[in-house]
Amino acid sequence: MGTWDIGHFDNDTAADFGGDLDDAPENERENLIRAALIRTIETDGYLDSSDACEVLASAALIAAQCPGGTPITTAYAPKKPLPTFSADLRPLAVEALDRVLAPDSELPELWDDTEHGPAWRQSVANLRAVLLN
Repeated sequence: MGTWDIGHFDNDTAADFGGDLDDAPENERENLIRAALIRTIETDGYLDSSDACEVLASAALIAAQCPGGTPITTAYAPKKPLPTFSADLRPLAVEALDRVLAPDSELPELWDDTEHGPAWRQSVANLRAVLLN
């Protein structure tokens, strides 16, 4: 996985996911996000980092529409307009983030092997807090 910073779109997988959202018909974009969240929630066993990266990107897009959310301004995020997301995506995103942070998940292991691990974990915690409000 190519990663250049701790931002939720600062890796190849998330950037590709943003492109997939742009390529999808407008009425299917929420379904792509929902599918990424559910796929991760339902994963038994070890969670691959690519699934986790899609969840973080999805959660960031959902949180951006919440009160206190941070607008997504990176060039790696979707460029086409996204729908106003259904309210039920917020708890799904929180559950998926919890799965990403679980002990049997690759992405936290990768980040914890770097000096940026604590900052990455804080960015996920901040995202989760916005989704819970």
